[in-house]
Amino acid sequence: MALRACGFIVFRRLASCIPPAGNIEYLLLQTSYGEHHWTPPKGHVDPGEDDLTTALRETREEAGLGAEQLRVIDGFLQELRYEVRGKPKEVLYWLAELRDPGTAVTLSDEHQDYRWAQLEEACSLAGYKDLQDTLRAAQRHLEAQQDKQ
Repeated sequence: MALRACGFIVFRRLASCIPPAGNIEYLLLQTSYGEHHWTPPKGHVDPGEDDLTTALRETREEAGLGAEQLRVIDGFLQELRYEVRGKPKEVLYWLAELRDPGTAVTLSDEHQDYRWAQLEEACSLAGYKDLQDTLRAAQRHLEAQQDKQ
């Protein structure tokens, strides 16, 4: 059976940026283990826990951001599948906006640094193509929503 993890692509909007596409920054956390890769907050599903609850719990544990500080964006869910040490892994990502862009991030011991980054920098930090594709899909989703307003 595949390992299963869930998390959020967390973003914030900066009010002062024009054009609007330039006002979106994504949160990436740098792991304090292994290759110190950059990743959105995510973690393994606990027994009896549903996927969205896992994503919320892990985001609070890893970044100090709770449900009251996030607004889950409708219509976005990405599933990544890859192998870790020869075992299959599935990761589900929802998209969530930080309600107050000035809210502080509080890292757990699992991470040594964090960064808010616009799309291209976030993709560069992310390193893995499937995560880069997920970040780009999130950006497209947000731009499509802005176009409808």
